[in-house]
Amino acid sequence: MKNIAIITGASSGMGKEFVIQADTRYNFDEIWVIARRKERLEELSNLVKTKIVPVPLDLTDNASFDILAKKLEEETPNVQLLVNCSGYGKFGLFENSTPSDNAGMIDLNFKALVMATQTVLPYVKEGGKIIELGSISGFMPIAHVGVYAASKAGVLSFSEALAKELKPKKIKVLCVCPYWVKTEFFNRADEKEHVKKYDVMYEASFVVKKAYNTIDKTNRHYVVPGAYAKLIRFLSKILPHKLMMAIISMAIKFEN
Repeated sequence: MKNIAIITGASSGMGKEFVIQADTRYNFDEIWVIARRKERLEELSNLVKTKIVPVPLDLTDNASFDILAKKLEEETPNVQLLVNCSGYGKFGLFENSTPSDNAGMIDLNFKALVMATQTVLPYVKEGGKIIELGSISGFMPIAHVGVYAASKAGVLSFSEALAKELKPKKIKVLCVCPYWVKTEFFNRADEKEHVKKYDVMYEASFVVKKAYNTIDKTNRHYVVPGAYAKLIRFLSKILPHKLMMAIISMAIKFEN
């Protein structure tokens, strides 16, 4: 039986970094990488030593999960690691947003994550690990990023519930809740330049290392990487949401 990792959203950004660090940190027979762009997935073979198995899928299409389920059924691997990184955000006022963008964020950030987890879970055995990509925005509403934040709140809630359910099976679940991370995310999220200043921007390598360290060495259900991000999380616990939204808006300088 092959020991594998499955990483979605692997063609760029956080997903790509999860692939690179998994290669040096663990000993998998294969890493299955999932995203829409096949050529970007194939390029990962030049960056890692572990065998890369490209699985080009559009996770907003429900048929993709049938394809993944069939591949898993045919190969019956031991999935030692599942990382769900597929997702995107769009900044701006809700009244100026498009239904397709809002539905797309919900479908990819939350629905696809849940469906991918459910599809892969039967192949995750004792000692397996599941990492779900959330966001600091999952702890509070954020104006100008309302739908994105709501989708990430769903990821956090789902991850914590799943962690409790799978604890008796000795399968770990971790929700990674980063602040702003320097990736291609912003090319799409802020293409109209609604944000004039970002207060803090973390490196993807830092966030991914923190995620792997946390799931390998602790039993925590979520992690907020970085001191400034931890401060924002602490304030979200003690301050009313209305005040937190005002603080975030001032720190990030959203413009309509």
